[in-house]
Amino acid sequence: MNSRTTHEPIIRMVKIEKHFGSVIALAGVSVDVYPGECHCLLGDNGAGKSTFIKTMSGVYKPTAGEIYFEDKPMHFEDPRDAIAAGIATVHQHLAMIPLMSVSRNFFMGNEPLKKVGPMKFFDHEFANRVTMEEMQKMGINLRGPDQAVGTLSGGERQTVAIARAVYFGAKVLILDEPTSALGVRQTANVLATIDKVRKQDIAVVFITHNVRHALAVGDRFTVLNRGKTLGTAQRGQITPEELQDMMAGGQELVELEGSLGGTV
Repeated sequence: MNSRTTHEPIIRMVKIEKHFGSVIALAGVSVDVYPGECHCLLGDNGAGKSTFIKTMSGVYKPTAGEIYFEDKPMHFEDPRDAIAAGIATVHQHLAMIPLMSVSRNFFMGNEPLKKVGPMKFFDHEFANRVTMEEMQKMGINLRGPDQAVGTLSGGERQTVAIARAVYFGAKVLILDEPTSALGVRQTANVLATIDKVRKQDIAVVFITHNVRHALAVGDRFTVLNRGKTLGTAQRGQITPEELQDMMAGGQELVELEGSLGGTV
């Protein structure tokens, strides 16, 4: 395990089940997430990744099992409770307004206000300064804070969302497929941003179906397959081939080969 992650887990998900009627989306999943680590959650479409993160971030209540956050049972009524506690999710489809400036997007919903007489106005000076500083910390040098978000690359927009979550107090940052639609250079930028966040003792949960991206930054790897976890491995304990094989349900293939007499 990463040397930064020797203390207690910030989140423990214990035997989590989530049923939607007769459909069992999660069937007893247990995962620990530590501060200062990048915990990669891998799985193909339909593996249960989305349900898992929605349960972790307060969107869904588990059907069975228990979630502990900072050693206390977690019973969030809705995602706002999770955000207030410090669990932030950056979704694949970012909630940003392309024509608005980076600083306006950065502070959307948390606008800093300046009082002039009896009136309150958006504090442009403060917002602009903080936006430039926080983006520079993540390795992005904007042309200026007034630059429209729509002119940024996909990787830069992901970094704006990550920097925003960190600035507003994220203790756990859930990244939902942040590299899935990006080219090589943009992917490298986002992976470098993840590394910077982890070094601030923030727990990063990186959801992906790309083994190479996971291995580039991951400290631990959990594979989901049909709502069940196939276990958690630490960096250095598992090869890319083994990880890919687990994701693809390699064990099922071995069993199928056995039943067909090795003809697969």
